[in-house]
Amino acid sequence: MNEVYKEIARRMAGGERFVIATVTSTKGSTPRKPGAKMIVLPDGKIMGTIGGGCGEAEVWSEAMEAVKTGRPRLVTVDLTNDIEGEDKICGGIMEIFVDPVGVGN
Repeated sequence: MNEVYKEIARRMAGGERFVIATVTSTKGSTPRKPGAKMIVLPDGKIMGTIGGGCGEAEVWSEAMEAVKTGRPRLVTVDLTNDIEGEDKICGGIMEIFVDPVGVGN
C-alpha cells in the first residue's frame, strides 16, 4: 500500500491527471477491505488493486469515465450473483469511491 501512496504523491506533485479508487465499505466476503486503493491513469493503466476480476474491471470502466468528465462517483460492486454461469470466490458487496485528481482543475 505504501507504494500506491508514493505514486499518488508523485503524480499529484507533477500535476498529472489520474483517478484514485478507494474501497470505502464492504459487506460479506470481499477480496479487499476498506482503505484498499487503486490508481487508474488516463491511458487505462492501473497501479494497486481493489480486488481484481470483474469487480475491478467495473471500477476501471467507471474510472475511465470519471477521468473524462471530472466527476467523482460511488460504485457498488456486487459479488453475490453469478455472471454468465461463473462462480465467484467472494460473495460480498463493496462500495468504491472513484475520485478524479487533476481533472477539470
